[in-house]
Amino acid sequence: MTVLEVVPETLLTTEPWEEKGGVHWSTASPLNVREVAKSMNALKARFITITAYEMPGDEGFRLEYHWDLDGKLLGFPFQLSGKSIESIYDLCEAVDWIEREIHEGFDLDFLGREYEPLLLRQGDTAGVNLREEAK
Repeated sequence: MTVLEVVPETLLTTEPWEEKGGVHWSTASPLNVREVAKSMNALKARFITITAYEMPGDEGFRLEYHWDLDGKLLGFPFQLSGKSIESIYDLCEAVDWIEREIHEGFDLDFLGREYEPLLLRQGDTAGVNLREEAK
């Protein structure tokens, strides 16, 4: 059985899935992060993580949502033109920590949720780029 056979049609378009590095990446565009989460929940997929990248120049940010579906890793990329995306915390509590870390590390807002106190060191503010500190 292929990934295309187990993922509901609501996530599919005429564009194919692409496998890279053991992850089946959705190349369907545009996807809605909340619809993806609802579909993954309906399939009883397990949320793994979100990977955040600051793109070069003025290209914004890229968030990659990773889910496990019966041992198949599914990746859903989202290119942000601004600094926000809808939160899926109310649909998947497992995203709590990573949404908070991305909010603090990249100053991205996950719309529709409130944040607990910062996870970073006292005195730090959201948007602290920890890669710069390492230099």
